Amino acid sequence: MQFVRTVTDMASRPQNIDVLQKAGVLALLRPLMLDVVPNIQQAAAQVLGHLADHSDALAEEVVREDFLPHLIQSMASHNRFYKKTAAFVLRAVAKHSPELAKAVVTCGGVDALVVCLEEIDPWVKEAAAWALDCIARHDASLSQSVVDAGAVPLLVQCLLEPEIPIKRVAASTLSDICKHTPELAQTAVDNGAITCLIKMIRNPDAKLKRQIFAALSQIGKHSVSLAELVIWEGVFPAGVACLRDPDDHVKKNASTLMRELVKHTPQLSQVIVDCGGLAAVIDFLGHGRGHLRLPGIMMLGYVAAHGEQLAMTVIYSKGLLQLSKCLSEEPEHHIKAATVWSIGQIGLHTPEHANAVATADLLPKLLELSMDAGSSEDLQAKCKKALKSILQKCTNLSCLEPLLFDSSNNILLHVLGQFSKLLPHESKARRRFVTSGGLKKVQEIQAEPGSVMQEHIDAINDCFPEEIVRYYSPGYSEVLLERLDKYQPVKY
Repeated sequence: MQFVRTVTDMASRPQNIDVLQKAGVLALLRPLMLDVVPNIQQAAAQVLGHLADHSDALAEEVVREDFLPHLIQSMASHNRFYKKTAAFVLRAVAKHSPELAKAVVTCGGVDALVVCLEEIDPWVKEAAAWALDCIARHDASLSQSVVDAGAVPLLVQCLLEPEIPIKRVAASTLSDICKHTPELAQTAVDNGAITCLIKMIRNPDAKLKRQIFAALSQIGKHSVSLAELVIWEGVFPAGVACLRDPDDHVKKNASTLMRELVKHTPQLSQVIVDCGGLAAVIDFLGHGRGHLRLPGIMMLGYVAAHGEQLAMTVIYSKGLLQLSKCLSEEPEHHIKAATVWSIGQIGLHTPEHANAVATADLLPKLLELSMDAGSSEDLQAKCKKALKSILQKCTNLSCLEPLLFDSSNNILLHVLGQFSKLLPHESKARRRFVTSGGLKKVQEIQAEPGSVMQEHIDAINDCFPEEIVRYYSPGYSEVLLERLDKYQPVKY
């Protein structure tokens, strides 16, 4: 007993694990796991759990040395302390990889853990639910094995337990089960998971609320029908209120839920807009930073993508202003890429939408990012796509003119296209185009004869008198100087 307690104390400190492994502690644990004294068995199992938890290599060794079958068989006949420790060992093994989780399933670990969910002791339930979570999170087939063992209704019952830690772990496990397929999510819904989760939204525990919103997001993301169920069960307006929660991760997960719901249909987007969700997300973007902003950024893009009216609602709610700040403040390229995508979804609908993006001075920023060699490939691609879709609708020529001077050819083509369409109808714009240097820049562009770009240039030149076009053409000043040299003034 003294020996196993000493080893347990050593194993609880990660810096000792390598020493224990080199000393051959696994071989010493085998007879202790079979000892007639239950306390010695439990302490040995505790050491086994610490070893398996430390690294996937040690977890694989635990599986290879065939500790799991005896551990799982013993769970049925031992006390609650042993069951809790055994669940810890199964969790420590299963968390590392799908292969190790599969080894736990093959040994009958899931069935033993589900039996533990029916225990009276709340901490045994928590340990079992946590181990099931580590199995289910890897892939759909492992989640299905958890569902087939009858875990879902018991996990839903755990949500009704008075102890907060059990509620947290049960919500997390349901989230990881539901995330893989619509069918797995439907199983949780059929057992009343949505109702139980939503009833706990007003609970003051921040960690619990994080798991609640994560689980509802994983349910609602799969289909329109599941998203509608989440909304109809009354997740709002309490869900909107949580965007003002003191905990940043609660706010992030609440905005993630909205993102997953609005992406399905315009009708669902409108429901969330009407209950104040859009305004709350935009306000949150003004206070959040980094990855906390990402779900809200994408939520604005999904709302705007559904149609002109919803995109205009995003604009009127000052969504473009917040997206512009995100683009300037965030250093991470994947966050910038998401921001650019959302801006593109807002500006692609009509000239009014595109002009709003242009007026917000976002076009030069998109152009700069698209041409920056330091930008990721995804960010560059999204900038180019957003620019093209916005430029094809933009009618604000004063905002387009700066793009003439710095754009690459693939963007310049669309800028010239807009000028060729709009200049024939706007005399004031033609005058400004000359005085700002736009016409001169057009004459300097080298385009292939007969190309689309050359057609646009010709159409722009046709908007001006020939002598003005000649005046701003490259080399014309030299021609004038030559004429000056040859000019003979009239003598009186």
